[in-house]
Amino acid sequence: MEKPKRRWGDRKDGRLIRELDPMHFIVPLIYPNRCDNEAYISERIDLTNINAYLARRNATETDFPFTMFHIIVVALLKTITLRPKMNRFIANKNVYQRHAISAAFVVKKLFSDNGAEALAIVYSDPTDNIDSLRAKLYKQISSCRSDALDRSSDSMDILNKMPRFLSKFLVYLITKLDKHGWCPEFLIGSDPYYSSALLTNLGSIKLKSGYHHLTNWGTCSIFCVVGERKNNPFFNQDGTFEMRDSVDLGLTIDERIADGYYYAKTVRLFKKLLENPELLELPLSEPVEY
Repeated sequence: MEKPKRRWGDRKDGRLIRELDPMHFIVPLIYPNRCDNEAYISERIDLTNINAYLARRNATETDFPFTMFHIIVVALLKTITLRPKMNRFIANKNVYQRHAISAAFVVKKLFSDNGAEALAIVYSDPTDNIDSLRAKLYKQISSCRSDALDRSSDSMDILNKMPRFLSKFLVYLITKLDKHGWCPEFLIGSDPYYSSALLTNLGSIKLKSGYHHLTNWGTCSIFCVVGERKNNPFFNQDGTFEMRDSVDLGLTIDERIADGYYYAKTVRLFKKLLENPELLELPLSEPVEY
């Protein structure tokens, strides 16, 4: 994505929003910490259409099958593309519009108590769709499951090997750099807390969805928790119900970047994309009626 011409006050990863209304200008000054401004939203998604879509797409796919998690990642990226305020972040009491749109997640190299973890981040373009993003996901996941460390983990490993007093002092300096957006790329290049949205697939380890905090480190304003899929009742208007395969999602959002009305429409769009996954075959920037 082409970056706009940088002006005084902009960061390398975002443009300073200068046209804010009074309330959204004042709130970051009063409440400067991201962790103090979390809004939690829970949604249950009917997987009937997703299951049918996956069966169709995977009929001839064996090397890297489409999964529910792929659909959730792409739906979230399309939602952020079409709802640009969701790609804002607050740093040093200022509101910025992020240049890139990205989704990050942790990849478990081996499902065991001692299995290592790697950090993955996928960047999207307006022309991307589920097919091109699946290819990017495949590349990221394959790289994470190799023996090589990602850049952020490699940097953390260097700090881990230093004397404690020195590593603590360096981390103190790094947090000051983070505040102003001056952290070097080798430290944050694959840091999930510098992405548009961070996802965790708790369903893959048989856990329910739930709340997960944001962090004051980095710039990430959205955390999405994917729970374990289960049969749950879905009620009809006449009071009858059907048991359907479903998954619960937990969204933690920095409430300072937009208002409740904007969030409500954003969640409706996200849910519409998940329940109609064929819409993800369109380019991310193509509008959707919802």
